[in-house]
Amino acid sequence: MSSFDRRSLILMPLALAGCGFAPVYGPGGAGKRLYGAVTIVTPATEESYLLYRELEERLGHATAPDYRLALTPSITAQGQAVTAAGETTRFSLVGRVLYSLHRLSDDQVVASGDVENFVGYSATGSTVEALAAENDAKERLMSILADQISSRILATAELSQ
Repeated sequence: MSSFDRRSLILMPLALAGCGFAPVYGPGGAGKRLYGAVTIVTPATEESYLLYRELEERLGHATAPDYRLALTPSITAQGQAVTAAGETTRFSLVGRVLYSLHRLSDDQVVASGDVENFVGYSATGSTVEALAAENDAKERLMSILADQISSRILATAELSQ
């Protein structure tokens, strides 16, 4: 490692501190303030339950919530590979979630947006195998979307009261 690289490595934390960078899980960070303080709107569908479960794992179970997270998930299936006989053997599940984080004290929106991602699965084999692959793909998709939502909320939420 050259001396230039070492100096850059040593000076990087100072540069980040100077530009307003603050650790999310550091003292006073959004991660500490939100963990266990967000109630998630009760899920109505299988997909929203999977998303609820993943988000609760990341944001903690709220016993005395200060915030409410509203979610509107949607999933569409798209065929990706078709055989000469016209059978679709591979699918993509495209998921999109609209979210808004509300402060309960005044019902003000402190973070909102939408996230989108996709996963694929193979539909070859028996019906049971294809259904298992689809269910697994839904779980993976909801986990990815929960990561995106929690990251965006932690990075952008205006939490001051």
